[in-house]
Amino acid sequence: MSSEGFLKEMQTIGEKLLLKLQKLPKADPVEIAAFCVVLLFIVTVLLLMIIACSCCCYSCCGCCGRPDRRRR
Repeated sequence: MSSEGFLKEMQTIGEKLLLKLQKLPKADPVEIAAFCVVLLFIVTVLLLMIIACSCCCYSCCGCCGRPDRRRR
C-alpha cells in the first residue's frame, strides 16, 4: 500500500469516527455502550503494544544503558 493510499484510508477512518462522535449524544444507550466498549478495546490494545515494545527494548537492545545479556 502506498503512503498516499494509507493517508487516504486514515482520513476516511477519521471522518467516520468524527461523524460517529457527533451523532453520539443522540444515540441509544446500547449504541453508546457498544461504542465505549470498542473504544476501550482499541485503547487497551495500543497500551499493551506500547508496554510490550518498551519491555522488549529495555531487556534486549541495551539502549537504556544496560548491556545485552545475550552477548555475554
